[in-house]
Amino acid sequence: MDSLRFQAKEFAARDQRLTKALLDKPAVAPQRRWVRERFAMALSLSLLAGLASGADWLHFRGSDTSGVSTEAGLPTTWSATENVAWQTALPGRGVSSPIVVGGKVIVTSSSGFRDDKLHVVCVDAGSGQIEWHRQFWATGRSLHHPTSSNAAPSPTSDGRRVYAFFSSNDLVCIDLDGTVRWVRGLTYDFPTAVNDVGMSSSPVVVDDTVIVQVECKGDSFSTGIDAKTGETHWQLPRLKEMNWCSPALMPLGDGRQAVLLQSPDRLTAHDPRTGKELWAHVEACSSIPSATADKNLVLVPAAGLTALRAGASGTPEVLWKENRLAPGNSSPVTHGERVYVINRGGVLVAGNLSDGDVAAQLRLGGSFWATPIVAGDHLYAANEAGVTYVVKLGDKPEIVAKNELGEPVLGTPAVGGGALFIRSDGNLWKIAGGK
Repeated sequence: MDSLRFQAKEFAARDQRLTKALLDKPAVAPQRRWVRERFAMALSLSLLAGLASGADWLHFRGSDTSGVSTEAGLPTTWSATENVAWQTALPGRGVSSPIVVGGKVIVTSSSGFRDDKLHVVCVDAGSGQIEWHRQFWATGRSLHHPTSSNAAPSPTSDGRRVYAFFSSNDLVCIDLDGTVRWVRGLTYDFPTAVNDVGMSSSPVVVDDTVIVQVECKGDSFSTGIDAKTGETHWQLPRLKEMNWCSPALMPLGDGRQAVLLQSPDRLTAHDPRTGKELWAHVEACSSIPSATADKNLVLVPAAGLTALRAGASGTPEVLWKENRLAPGNSSPVTHGERVYVINRGGVLVAGNLSDGDVAAQLRLGGSFWATPIVAGDHLYAANEAGVTYVVKLGDKPEIVAKNELGEPVLGTPAVGGGALFIRSDGNLWKIAGGK
């Protein structure tokens, strides 16, 4: 704990020295300064456009938190000798999902007798080699259910930096080159923000703000943290009940995005910069599977599954409710005119987005914690035993492959650069064609 405080002070002191050095530089002629600033801005925008392209998977459930990739042609079958480009061993263990940013795959894990040693690992997407590995000590409660890990929340990225959050309520910011920028131990601010089985809500970063949601019987809150400095922009009290849902993004149609926060008693939409509540849908919601947005349609695990038509303000319109579309532990995903859920019995259920009518059912098998993802016209669903079912979508969905890794998989797969990345209990796998 003292070590982490020392690290944070060191990072703050370094930032102050860098700022002073920049301020002490000789003044630049106004015209030259304007040209240089415009060039730097154009270069930054160009780099960000490349980093945040369709080849990236920046958050839990992808760059728009929908679980849908624009990439097609991913392998549908693999084995130890077929279509596995590489397999990289990870330190400790974790159940978080990988993210893909700028040709790098970022994963988190934890280790140690108390599971209080925190790891953030960057793997080169091309070679599978570890580029950098940063380690921290947990400042909050690190105990959790045996099937979980301190590394349960998935990391997130804005294309410039990586933000890794852990069940111990520790949040770290790291540049893509591995430079640690800041560290926040949120347990210092919220001492009773704990639960008996551990946290798993994954943060998102949008509009230069990292949004964290922590809900439990103790200190329940959501907070927006400055992505560059680590300072708190805003914080909101939340219902004091156990909850493991993750924030989701909803497009507002004008280039802006709202953040959806799902609690056991309601779903709310917020401005990511200020935390201002834009609207609320008050209804008992599930505490594990998270809401997903498809344009102005929001699908929330409530009363089975509830479809809302929502905008930037005003009470959302309830379009339909369907109990037969109730998801188990994984979140819903949409494709075309349908929504897909995996229920507690391991059955994939397809419903019409227009009216919620059940259109098809397909028995998979096993227990699912990982949310299914869609790439092209295929759905990929990995169960807890490490078996990934590949389903061809259409009027009558059908299983086209059943691929086994031989290790437990609880984290949602990621897609990037024409490959599928799966995080098993102790390894990171790249599934790519022609290998």
